[in-house]
Amino acid sequence: MTTLFAFVLALGGLIVIHEYGHYRVALACGVKVLRFSVGFGKPLWRWQRHPGATEWVLCALPLGGYVRMLDEREGPVPADQQHLAFNRQRLRNRALIVAAGPAANLLTAVLLYACVAWMGQAQPVAQLSSPSPASLAHQVGLRSAQWVQQVSTGTGSAQAVASFGDLRWALTQAALNGQDVRLWVANTPEGAAQEVLLPLSDLQAREADAALFERIGIEAPWSAPVLGRLLPNGAGERAGLREGDRVLSVNGVVVLDAQDLRQRIRNVDTVNNAPAQAQRWRVERAGVTMDLSVTPDIDNRVLPHRGRIEAYIGHTPQTVWISHGPWAGLIQGLERTWDVSWMSLQMFGRMLIGEASLKNLSGPLTIADYAGQSASLGLSAYLVFVALVSVSLGVLNLLPLPVLDGGHLMYYLWEAVTGRAVSVVWLERLQRVGVMALMALMSVALFNDVARLLG
Repeated sequence: MTTLFAFVLALGGLIVIHEYGHYRVALACGVKVLRFSVGFGKPLWRWQRHPGATEWVLCALPLGGYVRMLDEREGPVPADQQHLAFNRQRLRNRALIVAAGPAANLLTAVLLYACVAWMGQAQPVAQLSSPSPASLAHQVGLRSAQWVQQVSTGTGSAQAVASFGDLRWALTQAALNGQDVRLWVANTPEGAAQEVLLPLSDLQAREADAALFERIGIEAPWSAPVLGRLLPNGAGERAGLREGDRVLSVNGVVVLDAQDLRQRIRNVDTVNNAPAQAQRWRVERAGVTMDLSVTPDIDNRVLPHRGRIEAYIGHTPQTVWISHGPWAGLIQGLERTWDVSWMSLQMFGRMLIGEASLKNLSGPLTIADYAGQSASLGLSAYLVFVALVSVSLGVLNLLPLPVLDGGHLMYYLWEAVTGRAVSVVWLERLQRVGVMALMALMSVALFNDVARLLG
């Protein structure tokens, strides 16, 4: 129920904001708005202040909305109202009305990111966990418990790293843009730092997923190798492990952190797909050290096969409280909205030319899943999620597809350059092409949703 409510609140609210942008600018430009609809299909609720005023409608399918304006292309318009018709407006006004929807979404994202900055939130510190031996981080010498003080992307200047989230964001942008990253790391937060080059351009990243960060070697902030809740009848419970156990060593090798322990469980030895080999664990429980034999289960759903003990691994990482004043928070909201918008546009472009995977497209199922997860993490996490969806809606609607706002803006650009509007015949042809392209995008996004949910 929480997931459904969080999804409807986020997507429904952002659709209303988008259409309200069109509505307000249309009124400001002197255009008569006939209907403001949230959703498509059969109307469930209608309201009209008085005959001739805007009709407000809520429809059965809430995944969208529209603002219907007075327009001679859609039907006869009385002579005394022709000056209120959309098609009679100056080119500049028509472009402003169309652009107002995406602009409203982007402005909403700025305010949401700024609100999070003003409210403040606890974020994991930028302390590294153990990189896997095959990762870039391990190859360049990064080790467990090191602190990242500064980061520089490409040829840019060094920027202070306030949290692990800042570090992940910088790595995401750099990996997708094929840029190398320089890190300044130290053994303590304020200690003498050494410069390390991470050659992310070698990865030729096509999507930002868990596999990418596994290849980079920076997957999670440092956390103690302490066990959390164990699932009933899992390999961990069967071996006698208990919640709160601190793992000291596995097969005689000291366990450095939670990520190190996860890797040792995942990479358990198997022979010809036989059951996993037992591991010798030394754990500390309530001040008492004991030895246990743990045989992870093998997860055959993924390749390569990985071990599992069906337990939450890791203690709550150390956090730092990050907040900003009114002006600094607003600047951060602008910067984050710009960064996410630009990265989204780049990703769309790279998917179009085949340089990025179509797996980056997400549909309503993934959005709903993330909505529920973020809502359970607190208000700040949920606001960040809503801001991200708002940016996505704004950028998506600016794409030059005929059925989207960006397509209409392209029509107006043609009109501005040539001095004549796109003909009705071409409008109909382009509209059909746009509908097919949008349906194809939605099909891919839904396929990705189902693939993610099925593991």
